Amino acid sequence: MNTRLMSVLGVAAAALAAQAAVAAQITFYEGPGFRGRVFSANGEVRNFAQTGFNDRASSAVVESGRWEVCEHEQFGGKCVILRKGSYDTLAGMGLDNSISSVRPLQRTAQNLYEAPPAMAAPAYQYRQRPNETLYQAQVTSARAVLGPPENRCWVERQQVVDDRGGANIPGAIIGGLIGGVLGHQVGSGRGKDVATAGGAVAGAAIGANAGRGGSGVSSQDVRRCESVPGSAQPTMWEITYNFRGMEHRAQLGFDPGPTIAVNANGEPRG
Repeated sequence: MNTRLMSVLGVAAAALAAQAAVAAQITFYEGPGFRGRVFSANGEVRNFAQTGFNDRASSAVVESGRWEVCEHEQFGGKCVILRKGSYDTLAGMGLDNSISSVRPLQRTAQNLYEAPPAMAAPAYQYRQRPNETLYQAQVTSARAVLGPPENRCWVERQQVVDDRGGANIPGAIIGGLIGGVLGHQVGSGRGKDVATAGGAVAGAAIGANAGRGGSGVSSQDVRRCESVPGSAQPTMWEITYNFRGMEHRAQLGFDPGPTIAVNANGEPRG
C-alpha cells in the first residue's frame, strides 16, 4: 500500500515538475530594448550554438518562472538568475551578447548572482512576442520627422565708433567776437578794418574747433539670434504599408526600408 502510494506521488511530482517547466518561458532579443530577432525557451538549452542565437542576446523578457542564464555552454562561466519581468538591457549584469546556455532555476542552485528587479512590462510595444509568426508587408510611403527648429541666441562684443567731429557753434561765435576785438587793435584806417575781419574769421575757426576730440572707438555687447533647423537625426518615421489588402499607418523609431515585419494582425514588429 505504501509502495503504491509512493509510486503515485512520484508520478504526480514528475508531472507537476514537467508542467512547471513547460509553463516557464523566457524570450531573448537580439537588440537592446526588446528589438530585433528573438529566441524563446520553455526548457533547458545547453548550447545556444545549436539555435543560431549564441552570444546574441541583448535584452530579455521572463514570462514566468525563474531562469539561470550563463555565459558559456553547459551552464559554465558567469551565471545570473532572472526573475519574472522585463530586462531592456543585459549589459548591466555583464551578459550583453554573451549568453550561451539557459535553464529553469534548479532548487539546488547556490551562490548565483540574482539580477536587479526587472521592469513589470516591456516599454517597447512593437517587440515580437513568443511564438509569434511574422510576415513581410510592403511599405508604400515613409517620411522622416526631424526635431523642431530652434532659436539660437548669443552675445558678442562689437566695436562702435563714436563721432566727435561736430563743430562747436557756441565756441565759433565767442571766438569770432574775441578775434574781431583783437584785430581791431591792429593797424589803422583800412588796415584796421582788414585786421578786424581777419581776426573775427580766425577766432571763429579756433572757437569752432575748441572741444572737438575727433573720433573714438568703444565696445559694447550685442545680442544676436538666428533660427537653426531641427536636429539632423529623425526623431521618428511615419510610414504607410499594405498588408493583406489593407492600408496601415505607424510611427516607428527606425527606418523599416522597403518592407516591414508584421504579425497576423498587421501590427509592426522589429
